[in-house]
Amino acid sequence: MNFSEVFKQSNQLCKVSPDGKYLATCVQYRLVVRDVETLQILQLYTCLDQISHMDWSSDSLFILCAMYKRGLVQVWSLEQPDWHCKIDEGSIGLVSSRWSPDGRHILNTTEFHLRVTVWSLCTKAVSYIKYPKACQKGIDFSRDGCYMALAERRDCKDFVSVFVCDDWHLLRHFETETQDLAGLEWSPNGCVLAVWDSCLEYKVLLYSLDGRLLSTYSAYEWSLGVKSVTWSPSSQFLAIGSYDEKVRILNHITWKKITQFEHPATINNTKAVVYKEVVKRPAVCSDDLSLHNITIGNTLFNTQSKYEICPTPVQLPVVKPDPDRANPKIGISTLAFSSDSRYLATKNDNMASVVWVWDVQKMSLVAVLEQTTAVRCFQWDPRRPRLALCTGNTKLYLWSPAGCVSVQVPTEGGFQVQSLNWHCSGDSLILLGKEQLCLCYMDNDQEDK
Repeated sequence: MNFSEVFKQSNQLCKVSPDGKYLATCVQYRLVVRDVETLQILQLYTCLDQISHMDWSSDSLFILCAMYKRGLVQVWSLEQPDWHCKIDEGSIGLVSSRWSPDGRHILNTTEFHLRVTVWSLCTKAVSYIKYPKACQKGIDFSRDGCYMALAERRDCKDFVSVFVCDDWHLLRHFETETQDLAGLEWSPNGCVLAVWDSCLEYKVLLYSLDGRLLSTYSAYEWSLGVKSVTWSPSSQFLAIGSYDEKVRILNHITWKKITQFEHPATINNTKAVVYKEVVKRPAVCSDDLSLHNITIGNTLFNTQSKYEICPTPVQLPVVKPDPDRANPKIGISTLAFSSDSRYLATKNDNMASVVWVWDVQKMSLVAVLEQTTAVRCFQWDPRRPRLALCTGNTKLYLWSPAGCVSVQVPTEGGFQVQSLNWHCSGDSLILLGKEQLCLCYMDNDQEDK
């Protein structure tokens, strides 16, 4: 495993192009495009203001930079650096901007969710879609890029509109059986649309492409409900995380629950491996405490950590949420399937320092990773069953069926990893700090052996 030097970035705006060749980073109002292999700067673009959001087109030829405060979007071309495009939403404002799957249209959502504006880069044509709903996930494109589902709110009722992305004509428009629709997501095969209600009511609805209601699932009533929803890459399973600290798995044939995964404070399961992060501080000699060593911020005071396997039963640290505050820190907020749909990683918010790994094939708990501090982010390798996570310190943590490892990020000044993203090849990881980033290169040939 090797690490690159550290580069500047702002607002965690750093993305690898879909083809995996380029790395785009934002540094305040500048957009820097590097070659992923050499990290040499290929292009440098200057925007009109500090960049709030940045995204690649699907063909990796264009980059969108949104400046929400000024209601502006600028688009840059990688092939023709002199070409550029500016979209000004004016006084109506801008809260969200994204590419369509074809990489030639931009969808802007205006302030107060008054409308979605579809801008064409090819013809300069403009289309408007009214009544978009302000919710957790109100727009989703099918994986093949053919259809867009949009959540709408009109006359105090929820609706879903399905548009064909080729010419933006309306394919289907139907009312949903929700009190307050919170989100929607296409299955990876594009056959089913999952729609879920707000946390005040546990309800998940499954619709076909033509708007037929295939199934409704509700686990309980009169208590805080759904907190997170995700499809398995195979489209066979829908995982639903809720405020009762459980994950329920629905199957794609009958849409009934096939199992549920509970997150108890005490683990008695003898088949699950519990990895506990153990920290030890290096002994410091008085010679090392010179002013020079302290001021250069080297790794003198960095803690070293490793994982120890704990015999069951194991008591996990639990934080009791404040019942008087909104959005209590309890329940399953994060769910992620591995690329082969074999494993599911989950995080229960009142056990913020713990990540749970489940074997979906065996319907059982495989591993529990107990960290010393709260887990900020975790993500599966896109090519193999390997999970990377970070906790806001100077370390990177990796889990695979073979075991667990803690790796010190060897950079000057104590680079603290706030979030991470895998390269699409699974050969490297982008580690993001508050104002810096570095790349971690994996030795996959060694690992595969």
